[in-house]
Amino acid sequence: MRRELLVAARMTVATLVLTGLAYPLAMTGIAQVVFPHRAAGSLISEQGRVIGSELISQPFRNPKYFQPRPSAAGSDGYDAAASSGSNLGPTSKALRDRVSADIERLRRENPSAPDPVPIELVTTSGSGLDPHISPAAARWQIPRVAAARHATEGAIEAVLARRIEGRTFGFLGEPRVNVLLLNLDLDRTLSPPVR
Repeated sequence: MRRELLVAARMTVATLVLTGLAYPLAMTGIAQVVFPHRAAGSLISEQGRVIGSELISQPFRNPKYFQPRPSAAGSDGYDAAASSGSNLGPTSKALRDRVSADIERLRRENPSAPDPVPIELVTTSGSGLDPHISPAAARWQIPRVAAARHATEGAIEAVLARRIEGRTFGFLGEPRVNVLLLNLDLDRTLSPPVR
């Protein structure tokens, strides 16, 4: 019995060292060398200050900016430490009430946008932190952004067109737009708004 316990203890320690320390450290090291920007969190800096990550959505309330999907992550949304969906189903009154309120708000904030409101602008993603929206959801917001920036819709569309990402490897997923990167492009291309 003692011999079997000793073998089990050695196997436990060996497994812990290999899978709990050696493998994660090796993968982190390889990632730092092969994909340094991604391994560091895909952080975006402006004037030496980190303003966000390409991988995590954040709210934009100013009408001069495109808005991302709503977030269920955390009590106020967009909390990277509380990544999750709402887990509310189609029969949930709370979900119906929130979606109805979001539709009313979006119509009020985007009076020149066509109907209907794109579904992804009122539904959360599985993580609650998806940084992308579809090109159609971005185009739906162009009249508001153009009016708020005193720019033509064509100028906003040109910035959007440069930021559309295609399907991964040409066949996986759908075309998408990273909202943070699009808004940064707007500030760089058009005169930056006073914050």
